[in-house]
Amino acid sequence: MFSHLQNFSLKEKKIYFASDFHLGAPSSEASKSREKKIIQWLDSIQSDAAAIFLVGDIFDFWFEYKEVVPKGFIPFISKIQQLREAGIPILFFTGNHDLWMKDYFTKELGIPVYHHPIELMVNDKTLLVGHGDGLGPGDHSYKFLKKIFVNPVAQWLFRWIHPDLGIKLAKAWSGKSRITNSEKGEDRFLGEEEWLWQYCKDLESKRHHDLYIFGHRHLPLELEVGDHATYFNLGEWVSQFTYLEFDGRKAELKKFKAPAEY
Repeated sequence: MFSHLQNFSLKEKKIYFASDFHLGAPSSEASKSREKKIIQWLDSIQSDAAAIFLVGDIFDFWFEYKEVVPKGFIPFISKIQQLREAGIPILFFTGNHDLWMKDYFTKELGIPVYHHPIELMVNDKTLLVGHGDGLGPGDHSYKFLKKIFVNPVAQWLFRWIHPDLGIKLAKAWSGKSRITNSEKGEDRFLGEEEWLWQYCKDLESKRHHDLYIFGHRHLPLELEVGDHATYFNLGEWVSQFTYLEFDGRKAELKKFKAPAEY
């Protein structure tokens, strides 16, 4: 069952959604350049953001040991801390790359971390938001792996590996991912076989949501779900830099262009 947040207030502002930053990939240099662009985007929306939803795979790898978290990403973490201190709610979702997040962001930054989709009400609209991994038909191999990855025993065993080795092994695994291997062709539109779209249509037949907002797929998508609902996929920030803006009435996919690009 989904977590449910009632009556989210915009206060004449907007909600922003973005996912799949994959900070840390495919190299430190590329990641730092992308991190600067993400911070520029956060700067650009700060004045009119009622809330910011970071919808999974923000980090290409993240594992929280009891006393250790991955180093790096200080500019990004400092920026979201600044946004929180300015009173802007930030909601963080885990994805398949950062599903081992625990309570570090919640305790240190006051940012709730969600491991499953959530429902929320904005004005008179009902939204369902989540990363999207493991949902819908197919993808059986990943669903099997996810059961292992989220298993408490498997996580306990991994935690006993020294962080230097554990993080090195995880980064090697992450290097085989879709975001760093676009030649796999998994970034093409699959038509009726889009499994997250199928998931939305199946859910809509049972329970109405005005907007379905997911990441994971690495394609910016806007697709009808029945007569009165829309599925949005947020795309990614390795090459597309897309995000969703919602003002309580209209949701619109946009592409961020840093000031130097104008």
